[in-house]
Amino acid sequence: MSRSLTSTIARRIGGALLTLLGVAIAVFLMLRAIPGDQITASYGTEAAALTADQRAALEAYYGLDQPLILQFFTWIGQLLTGNLGFSARAQQSVLEMTALALPVTIELALLAITVALLIGVPLGVLAASRQDAVRDWFGQAIALAGLGVPAFLLGVTLLAISAQQWGFNPNGLGYARLWENPGLNLQQMALPAIVLGFGIAAPIMRTTRTAVLEIRSLDFVRTARAKGVPPRRLQWRHVLRNALVPIVTMTGMQFGYLLGGAVVVEQIFSLPGIGRQVLLGINQKEYAVVQSTVLVIALLFVIVNLLTDLLYRRIDPRVRAS
Repeated sequence: MSRSLTSTIARRIGGALLTLLGVAIAVFLMLRAIPGDQITASYGTEAAALTADQRAALEAYYGLDQPLILQFFTWIGQLLTGNLGFSARAQQSVLEMTALALPVTIELALLAITVALLIGVPLGVLAASRQDAVRDWFGQAIALAGLGVPAFLLGVTLLAISAQQWGFNPNGLGYARLWENPGLNLQQMALPAIVLGFGIAAPIMRTTRTAVLEIRSLDFVRTARAKGVPPRRLQWRHVLRNALVPIVTMTGMQFGYLLGGAVVVEQIFSLPGIGRQVLLGINQKEYAVVQSTVLVIALLFVIVNLLTDLLYRRIDPRVRAS
């Protein structure tokens, strides 16, 4: 490993640690700014009937009797020892919950980004091949639809069509994990992956179109065209290959977003992913669940960005030279 690559990774890791610290502070403070606490969420209207001693005992049990600064550093200290906290609702450690939920979200993100690339990259190349022609307007119309149609609306519509026309309602079945029942798992993942992939295909398509148009205007493309390189080969092997950096950048950003931003789709299709875990934690005011899960999502986002930066060096020699 070269010295420049080592220093780059060291800088990225240092920046990642600062980012994670900032996320930890932000989520800790925001949670406590929300009205109510875990006692109110757990007992509902019965919380008003608790005596002062009972409430004090519950606050001590949940650690709410400590000053905020002490609560924060207690949580950080537990994280450093691998203790992400405990969910009173699920009667399970947050680490165990995350270990079950994270593979669901990662699988959904991978399928969705695959759908997005299969739609966005070909459409972007097609649109750029004839700027301002019918195919260009068609590609941009698809991209506009992807940006304009809300994920929850598309998800509910597809779910209704699936149940009424095809007699298949994935919400009516218990979630099947990939290693338990691969066939049923892929059936349950297909619709949510299409919903998320369609929305993400829009920015990927627009990025591909812009990058391809920029590369097509460079001298080496005109030279290759003058030498008689077939148009299809020129488009896919030479132009698209040199346009990969912005496409990879956008793909990495969208994949990182999917790790924490798929909560709406996970809720609609009853997928026990990490986004839904955060949502349930917020509803129950379970500070440990929300804090630790959000920090795991932030860590994954940072790792994806780091891997994207390293991938630049693989696909573009100019990045390695710099």
